[in-house]
Amino acid sequence: MPGAERLVLDTNVIVSGFLFPDSAPGRALLKAQNSLVLASDATLLELVDVQRSIRQGLAAQFTSACEMVQVSASLHICRDPRDDKFLEVAVHGRADVIVTGDRDLLDLHPFRGIAILTPAAYLELK
Repeated sequence: MPGAERLVLDTNVIVSGFLFPDSAPGRALLKAQNSLVLASDATLLELVDVQRSIRQGLAAQFTSACEMVQVSASLHICRDPRDDKFLEVAVHGRADVIVTGDRDLLDLHPFRGIAILTPAAYLELK
């Protein structure tokens, strides 16, 4: 980008911007798309390390909030066999709803009395 602003983004701005797109860091990331963003091996390595830590923390937090379901029988229902695991958890856990953006699952709505909804449709439920 000849003549473009040359910009360095600190890792905390990048991470905050991705996590909170409507925040000042998020808006700064959006604006930075019109600039030449500069990085080094060291700054990118820090970003990778921070992302790894965040993912591990989010996974641990999510896991602690879950009720674990024992799946005793496999299902082979979905067009994409990798999605059957969500149907298995829903059936064995007696779920009311599966929330997904995956068309292969959404096309099964309802499945054995379980609603399969997009996040937007789920948010509209009373």
